[in-house]
Amino acid sequence: MKKKKKHIIKGPLYVISYVLAQRFVVILLLLAQIILIFYMFAALQQYSGKMAIIFQGLASLTAVYILNKQSKAEFKIGWLVPLVAFPVFTVAIYFYLNNQYAARYTRKLYAQKTADTSGFLRQNKNVLAELKARDEQTYRYACYMKDFAGYPAQRNSMVRYFPSGEEKLPVMIEELKKAKHYIFIEMFIIDRGTMWDEIHEVLKKKAAEGVDVRLIYDGMGSQNILPFGYHKKLTEQGIKTRVFQPFLPLLSSVQNNRDHRKIVVIDGHTGFTGGDNFADEYVNRINRFGYWKDTSVMIKGDAVWNLTMMFLQMWEVIGREGRSEYRDYLPHHYRTEKYISDGFVIAYGDSPLDDEDVGELTYINILNTAVDYCYISTPYLILNEELISALTFAAKRGVDVRIIVPGIPDKPYVKIMGESFFGELMRKGVKIYEFNGFNHAKMFVSDDRRAVIGTINLDYRSLYLHFENACFMYDMPAVLDIRADFERMFAEQCHEVTPDELVNRPKGRRAAAAMLKILEPML
Repeated sequence: MKKKKKHIIKGPLYVISYVLAQRFVVILLLLAQIILIFYMFAALQQYSGKMAIIFQGLASLTAVYILNKQSKAEFKIGWLVPLVAFPVFTVAIYFYLNNQYAARYTRKLYAQKTADTSGFLRQNKNVLAELKARDEQTYRYACYMKDFAGYPAQRNSMVRYFPSGEEKLPVMIEELKKAKHYIFIEMFIIDRGTMWDEIHEVLKKKAAEGVDVRLIYDGMGSQNILPFGYHKKLTEQGIKTRVFQPFLPLLSSVQNNRDHRKIVVIDGHTGFTGGDNFADEYVNRINRFGYWKDTSVMIKGDAVWNLTMMFLQMWEVIGREGRSEYRDYLPHHYRTEKYISDGFVIAYGDSPLDDEDVGELTYINILNTAVDYCYISTPYLILNEELISALTFAAKRGVDVRIIVPGIPDKPYVKIMGESFFGELMRKGVKIYEFNGFNHAKMFVSDDRRAVIGTINLDYRSLYLHFENACFMYDMPAVLDIRADFERMFAEQCHEVTPDELVNRPKGRRAAAAMLKILEPML
């Protein structure tokens, strides 16, 4: 049977379809609001000399307030620079975005949900004692995760590493088919295509069989690629679906916090997480930026509980509803196998609505405790001073620090920004490798003992603005599999960036990177 070619709209019809796209309309409405506010305050500032003096005083007081506020220096600079150029407009936007009922209510709701469910994420003291006897430094990290992040370390777990989306997908499909009680999925992007079609069919079938199937997807990540009201269609098919913060044409700081997590939980005893979304490029069924490298893990056993609780917390916050019967979802309820391992696993989340930068601190902890090597993979490299110091200090101590970034970027401006860090890192001993394609994997591995795989990029949005999640492993066999995959990438799929290459890169790129510096916290 001859395969039909996909129809591509061209010419005027293509322009019309683009203009009518949801995201384009939303962006236009947002820009209209910004322009209106700017015009109103610019006109007001010129109304009288006294008024201008008052506004300048307000700008000065706002600058003092921003400088004394507890936040990252880069975010402060991001406000102070436009405050100098457009004082009145920036003051108005700053206080508007930082004093919104919706943002305060969401923060309060999430904090209350986290507090209410903390009793279901208690740390087993015997596990901590075993970890302390094994490694004092990792024990201290586990204590931090327990006391401040709220995620316990677990034993009785198995982790399987997938070096590509193509290897993970058939395994995940088979595990979904085995579900008898519930399936929970939280995903940043869902895009209709062959990958989603396969998953969608399994979910519909399982829902028809009486399995409790629930799905969360992000309102911005999937907005421009899913039909309007798609969540309603899925719900009608038995797949209970909720959209995390649908992207609306309103200036709101809440819209800046997206659900970037990737979680799949099956009957409480099996879970998946990693960098890949539900779209064809993640399994290389379409070619967007060369070969798409993504990695993930399958977890079985007690460590899945943390993922289950992350999902249920988010489900209830979105739905503005009370607590579930969490005990019904414990890993041992429906487990038929025993999972015994010699290592430890902490599946954890990171929220922009608290004061803990769990993702960043985990990465810094691995760098600070590394002795022999620390290999890193990230699609985006936009660093603050803390991360630059941790990376370069590790290299200065003699640790073999290597970072893999994409050779073919999905966002060229982010690659240009990332290149601005190469020189300083390389001068201080950090090695930079470019992947022959698009490397979307978010991984750290160190000393054959510690590894992290998850959704957390080395950029501001992942580290501070998005809901994220990851899996920390200590002395698990999968750590060696991750290290072996890094070695394969270094030898077969990457090339090391040399000082000569860096010097010979176009001056225009360096100039563009300098101009983009002010936008670092937004990239």
